[in-house]
Amino acid sequence: QTLEDSVIAVIEREMNGSPGLAYFESVTQADGTGSITLSFEPGTNPDLAQVDVQNRLSRATPRLPQAVVQQGVRVDKANPNFLLFVILSSDKGVLDPVALGDFASRNVVPEMQRVPGVGQAQLFGTERAMRVWIDPAKLVGYRLSAADVNAAIAAQNAQVSSGTIGDLPNTRDQGIFATVVVKGQRETAAQFGEIVLRANADGSTVRLKDVARIELGAQAYSVRTRLNGEPSTGIGIQLSPTANALQTAKLVKKRLEELRPYFPPGVKATIPYDSSTFISLSISQVVETLIEAVILVFLVMYLFLQNIRYTIIPTLVVPIALLGSFASLLALGFSINVLTMFGMVLVIGIVVDDAIVVVENVERIMSTEGLPPLEATRKAMGQISGAIVGVTVVLISVFVPLAFFSGAVGNIYRQFSAVMVTAVAFSAFLALSLTPALCATILKPVEAGHHHAKGGFFGWFNRGFSRTAKAYEGLAARILRRAARYLVIYAAIVAAVVVLFGRLPTSFIPNEDQGNILVNVQLPPGATQNRTLAVMQQVEKYMSAQPEVANMVSVLGFSFSGSGQNAALAFVTLKDWGEREGPGQSAQALVGRAFGALGKIRDAIIFPVSPPAIRDLGRANG
Repeated sequence: QTLEDSVIAVIEREMNGSPGLAYFESVTQADGTGSITLSFEPGTNPDLAQVDVQNRLSRATPRLPQAVVQQGVRVDKANPNFLLFVILSSDKGVLDPVALGDFASRNVVPEMQRVPGVGQAQLFGTERAMRVWIDPAKLVGYRLSAADVNAAIAAQNAQVSSGTIGDLPNTRDQGIFATVVVKGQRETAAQFGEIVLRANADGSTVRLKDVARIELGAQAYSVRTRLNGEPSTGIGIQLSPTANALQTAKLVKKRLEELRPYFPPGVKATIPYDSSTFISLSISQVVETLIEAVILVFLVMYLFLQNIRYTIIPTLVVPIALLGSFASLLALGFSINVLTMFGMVLVIGIVVDDAIVVVENVERIMSTEGLPPLEATRKAMGQISGAIVGVTVVLISVFVPLAFFSGAVGNIYRQFSAVMVTAVAFSAFLALSLTPALCATILKPVEAGHHHAKGGFFGWFNRGFSRTAKAYEGLAARILRRAARYLVIYAAIVAAVVVLFGRLPTSFIPNEDQGNILVNVQLPPGATQNRTLAVMQQVEKYMSAQPEVANMVSVLGFSFSGSGQNAALAFVTLKDWGEREGPGQSAQALVGRAFGALGKIRDAIIFPVSPPAIRDLGRANG
């Protein structure tokens, strides 16, 4: 409460009115630390936002307590979720978690912070520090206080500039000078123990070792990391607001490989949790779908056109139109991601339409009038150019409004809209330029009135298609003669659609199996880390017994509910999707089972959740 009233509230008042600020949330911990997370509207320049936040913070700094000013207030520009975890572990007995944390803090974290795209590299461990454990009873016996200990350490453990012998101004015969070096800072526990707290008149002294136990220990004991139940040290990598997740993850792994040869013997680094794996797999699957769509479009066109020359012309339009979309996306500042690739999958069936219309019209004129390909193409384009332009304008007018939605929905549909509009525009341009040129050069002339009689499969397909088309025409004619009764049926269908639409549950984005789940653990206020560790060991035991689980990273002292001894968080990485094809082996199924099983642990509130479909829009799905 003291931190909230004297620090957080003062800073919050200055943050109000920052350009583009959507909302902010603050968290204050009982250990004297706090944070304010500011979220800005989509499209806000993060660099300018950080500068504005720094300026507003400088206005609040004079009103902050002196202890806070001395410790420092840090401003980080990063996304709230973790991209991946780098875990350092060692063979048993080689390095303890404190030594691992100190090595990571000095040698690994700075390297990760320099990787392009990394907003923050957060150490879930601790550095080494000289710990002075004071015995209050001995202090009282010597009539000393903790303030006396602080003052003595500050006075007798200081780096001083001792001066120079032979410095200017000097005599004419002075030939050399030397810098005086005094070792004022102490380095070992024994040296700290010799610090004098009080010198008595009889010559006796009270030293630090007389009232305290001194050791080289950990700087903080609040956070501990475990990998599959074994003590370790973790580094959580968070993206900068404008970073590319795939590129950043690739660079982090590359930098880690460069650092491996310099690790102490017995120390190894792993990445058991990597959220970019799902992104990479999603794009790979969309690319496969894209290739399959191109093949299917080719087969369908060949099935109906039944001539390889007629089929090749519309097929050539697909890669050229997509190439034009790639160039347009690059110019608009978009990237290749799941949304843009999804748009390309859908647009494949549309971009070939204009080319098919051109090819079929040219083929019709050649068959009925016997014109050569060049003249038939000129006549065909005179008949359908206006129709192609009209259809293109209608399609573009359908997708353009999607680009003007605001908020998160606008960011999603804007990329989809850009793909559809640019691809359709290039399709129309190619239908008026490239496709006629290909028709005039690739197609072979045929005699007037000539129709290719088909036998075999194509003959059977043509006869079957003709019968189906005639049956459909007859059905349509009967419906038109009884329009009133069919309009009643249509109205009933529309009413059923409205009713079902209202009853279906709504969601922003469907939940997906991303290959990992999160487990948030919260014990009662005042629970010690020993109790939290006992709960996490039960969680680890349950998760390790599940056939879907590959790795589990546990962080004690930190969670999405807050920080402290009574909080913990686990990142559970599942096995590859190909190894989890059986029923009940999805991430959602594991969350459901774990929620019931871990709910029996009475000493904590445990929430297993699936990560959100869009990482920056929350901590969990739903």
